[in-house]
Amino acid sequence: MAKWCFNYDSGEYENIEKDGFSIDRGEYVYNWDDSEYRNEDDDDEDDF
Repeated sequence: MAKWCFNYDSGEYENIEKDGFSIDRGEYVYNWDDSEYRNEDDDDEDDF
């Protein structure tokens, strides 16, 4: 499931999957804010 993330290259928010694939552009992006996914991973580790 894609999340609404900021793409630094385009300067816009886009639906980007965890692996960096932008649904909106139909291509992989490399300079984007993945903090939404990192926060999710941190929450999963706290479940122990």
